[in-house]
Amino acid sequence: MHAAAVPRLDPRHYEPARVPYQVRRYAGTPDTLAVGRPGKVGLLELAFERIGGRTELTGHYQKSPLQIMRPLHFDPARPDLAVTFLLSTGGGILQADRLRTDVRCGADAAVHLTTQAATKAYRMEHDYATQLFHLTAGPGAYVEYLPEPVIPFVDSRLYQRTVLTVDPGATVLAGETVLAGRLARGERNAYRVFASDLEVRRPDGELVALDTVRLEPSSTATGVTGPAVLAGHDVMSSLYVLTPLAPPGQVADTLHEALAGSGLLHGVSVLPQDSGAWLRLLGSDTRACAAALRTAWDAVRRLLIGAPAPDLRKT
Repeated sequence: MHAAAVPRLDPRHYEPARVPYQVRRYAGTPDTLAVGRPGKVGLLELAFERIGGRTELTGHYQKSPLQIMRPLHFDPARPDLAVTFLLSTGGGILQADRLRTDVRCGADAAVHLTTQAATKAYRMEHDYATQLFHLTAGPGAYVEYLPEPVIPFVDSRLYQRTVLTVDPGATVLAGETVLAGRLARGERNAYRVFASDLEVRRPDGELVALDTVRLEPSSTATGVTGPAVLAGHDVMSSLYVLTPLAPPGQVADTLHEALAGSGLLHGVSVLPQDSGAWLRLLGSDTRACAAALRTAWDAVRRLLIGAPAPDLRKT
């Protein structure tokens, strides 16, 4: 499977078309391995199709450090669901890394995508790192993309761009969590910049929604701790629910009710074009935030497909 019109190792394929200024200003030539050298460009391309009574992996290309485990079918409520763990052999993201993942889910495919552990963005002295994630969901597809948190280490510079191309008849649940740093070591907001763009598009390219995050601790006196950013919290999580299976107002109400007793700062709203709803929450207890996000996922899952969230047993 080849998802791009240009060769895989052409910089136009793995380099973002636009890197935010907050990240781009750190561009430089590393004194170690440079951009494009072996091990610095990670590529993963996956295709899923519904075959018979379940979803199968029908296309697969990987270039280290990105790879996957063989898809598993262990959800008792949805035995057709292909649960796929996205892996990195590098242990984390290093300076000058350029990572790209493309996932195509065909009509009526059912897929759950997650990572095996938190994504660690290591200290960077030269240049920056990027990771691109492109997900396409065809008519009737049901896709969950719920990766573990991103942990930006001291002096890291990371830009990630997620593009969800969702057919009006498809359902996509996508999550994103970023921590303030290595909290157990007392490291909070010591990274240089964390930038993230999440786009929701239709198959014809129409932009439905755009969520932009720019966290730059050294940019102002209050850095990322002020109002409208992290407000002194250590965890920020988002859950986007794109679906035609329930009215957007009902999806939003379900998310509200799921977090009503969490004690966490959170907000919910309907997405543009009545395409679904989304949630953002802030907290300082990583376990409490993870539990709240799982509760929201479980509640929406029960609403949309009548099935609880499965136990993924990562620990």
